[in-house]
Amino acid sequence: MDDTKTQDVGLDRASMGDLLNLVVDVGPVPMQAGACLILDGGPAFDVTHARRLIAERIGTVPRLRQRLAPTPPGCGRPLWIDDPGFDLDHHLQVIACPPPGDEDALLDLAVAVIGQPLDRSKPLWTITLVTGLSEDRIALIACFHHVLADGIGGLAVLGCLVDGAPAPPPTFSYPVPPLRRAAADAWATRLRALAHLPHLWPTLKRAAAELGTPRRAARCSLNRPVGPRQRLATVTVRLDGIRRYAHAHAATVNDAALAAITGAVRALLRGRGESIPDLVVSVPVSARASTTAARLGNQIGVMPVRLPTEDGLADRLRRTAAITRARKSTTIGGSAALLTAVNWILARLHLLGWLLNHQHLIHTAATNLRGPTEPVSFDGAIVRTIIPISLARGNVTIAFSMLSYAGILAVTIAADADRTPDLPSLVAALQEEFAQMGLT
Repeated sequence: MDDTKTQDVGLDRASMGDLLNLVVDVGPVPMQAGACLILDGGPAFDVTHARRLIAERIGTVPRLRQRLAPTPPGCGRPLWIDDPGFDLDHHLQVIACPPPGDEDALLDLAVAVIGQPLDRSKPLWTITLVTGLSEDRIALIACFHHVLADGIGGLAVLGCLVDGAPAPPPTFSYPVPPLRRAAADAWATRLRALAHLPHLWPTLKRAAAELGTPRRAARCSLNRPVGPRQRLATVTVRLDGIRRYAHAHAATVNDAALAAITGAVRALLRGRGESIPDLVVSVPVSARASTTAARLGNQIGVMPVRLPTEDGLADRLRRTAAITRARKSTTIGGSAALLTAVNWILARLHLLGWLLNHQHLIHTAATNLRGPTEPVSFDGAIVRTIIPISLARGNVTIAFSMLSYAGILAVTIAADADRTPDLPSLVAALQEEFAQMGLT
C-alpha cells in the first residue's frame, strides 16, 4: 500500500554535508560505501521471495526513491526530488558468487559492486543478493553513495530491510517544484543565513578546532595515489573483551581499536623498512547520535588525530585515549561546512583531484559505527555477520571500517591491491594487537 502523501511540504535540499560528498567525488574510486550481510539462508531460502520482500521494504524509505536534481543559478542548493522513472530493476540484482564461494570471493565481489560508480541521474543505491556461497549461506551487499546517507543513515536504511522493522509513518512526495518556488525558497534560506552571521565566527572557530592545526604527516609508503583495484580483509573480536580492556585503561572501545590499528600499521611499515613517529588518522565524527530512514543526509565532520606509534599497547592506549578526549570539540561534526567551502573552492580551481592525490595531512582513515546489539534476521534467515565496507581513496592506500553487531566488532581493511601486496601481514599484525588485549 502506498502511504505517500501529496500535500504541500517544504523543499528537501542537499545539506552542506551532502555537497561535500559530491565535491570530493573525484578520482578512480567513487564516494560510495556499504555493508555485506551474511545470512544463514539454508537450502530452502527463496531468493525470488527475498527480492519481493526487498521491493516492499525499500518503499518505506523515501530517499531510496529520490534523486538529486541540480537547480538553475540563483535557486539554491540541489534538491532531492522523486524519481518519476524509478525502476527497481536498476537497483536490485541477484548474482552468483564466483567459486569457491568463500569469504575472500565474496569480499572481492563486494569491492566490484561498491567500486562501480552509480548513475547520478537515478537514486544512488543498489542492493545485490549473492547466491552460491559455501554452507548454503546468502549475502546481501548494500551500496550507497555518501551523498545519500552517512554511516549512521546507512544503518537506519538497513534497519528498515530486516524483519520486525516498525511500520513507518506516512511520507510525503517531493516532485520537481516550480522555478519560482525554488528561487523564493533559496532567497529565504539566504536571508535566514544572514541572521546567523553574528554566530559565524564562533562556529568557524569550533570547526577549526575539530580539524586541528594543519601539520604535515610524516612521509611514508602509506600515501601514494590509489587506483581502482582494491582488496578487503576482515578481523573480528568479541566486543565485551575489547570493552573490558579499554575500560581498564580509562579508554573507550574506539580508543582501543585505534591503538590496535596504530600498532598494526607500525608493524606493516617496519616490514617495509620504514618508521614514523606518529600515525595521523582521519576519524569521521557525527553531529548526531542516531537518525531515522525518513531523515537521512550527512552531518559528518572530520577529526584528524596523531596517534603514538611507540611504546607498548597499554601505554599507547592510554595516550590515545588522552589525545581523543582533548580533540573532541563542543560542536561534534561542525567541520563539515568549513570542509565543504574549502573543497568547493579547490574544485572550481581544478585543484581538488591533485590535492587528494598529493596531500600529506593524514596517513589513513578509520570509521566506527554501532550496529544492532542483538541478532537480526531477513526473511527468516539470521544475519550472522555484518561487514562494513568503505574503500580507500585519494592517496590513502589503506582505510579501516569498524562496526559492532550482536557482540562482535568487525574491522574491515580496504587496501589498494597494487600498493599493498603485504595486506596479509597487516591482518596478522592487527590480530596480534587484539591478542595482546586477551582477545583470542
